[in-house]
Amino acid sequence: MRFKEEWRGFKGTHWTDDVNVRDFIQDNYTPYDGDESFLAGPTDATNKLWGRLQEIQKAERDKGGVLDCETEIVSSLTAYGPGYIDESMKDLEQIVGLQTDKPLKRAFMPYGGIKMAEEALSMYGYTPNPEFHKIFTEYHKT
Repeated sequence: MRFKEEWRGFKGTHWTDDVNVRDFIQDNYTPYDGDESFLAGPTDATNKLWGRLQEIQKAERDKGGVLDCETEIVSSLTAYGPGYIDESMKDLEQIVGLQTDKPLKRAFMPYGGIKMAEEALSMYGYTPNPEFHKIFTEYHKT
């Protein structure tokens, strides 16, 4: 394997010839014994978003541990568009995407077992779309 410019300054050779993460880490790891003084504090955007998320977490606790559950959409990588902690503050977010369309909303994940997914919803007072039971028992076994 050709020694790439990006690799200059790193020690060792095994990792340049094959995928050898252990060798790379062993040859190039340097422990840091200092303190956290080099770290920057949170930005204003982070503080605002964190404050909003704490409000949502409190609402979830006040509701008994689950704020909301999905009952109409089966979870997948493409099940939802971009999600935000708070739509009105989306310009503050640097990383976009939630598991569902709302923060702390539990996804419906029947691929690990339709009965288990249905029972999880029913424990919190939710009922999945009945069509999912048919789909995941007759057409797509879990």
